Amino acid sequence: MTDKNNSLSHILSLDNRRSLNLTGVCDVQGFDDETVNIVTSLGVLIVKGKNLHISKLSLETSEVSVDGEICSMHYLSGSEKKGIIARLLK
Repeated sequence: MTDKNNSLSHILSLDNRRSLNLTGVCDVQGFDDETVNIVTSLGVLIVKGKNLHISKLSLETSEVSVDGEICSMHYLSGSEKKGIIARLLK
């Protein structure tokens, strides 16, 4: 990630496991109704759940909101990033 991405403030707020609000978002790599892959200033965040949808996406303000039943959130390590990119490119 570039220095610009690292300077973004990253805040994660989860309300009742139904509404996730993030700042410090650089990109959304992919999403469906069970998984959202978000590139943040502190790494790639994988959000898993049911009936997920992105209710707000603004890369200009570096904000994303995800609604649905959120079951888990996980930041990828360096080796996990390589594995998921390889799976996406198949």
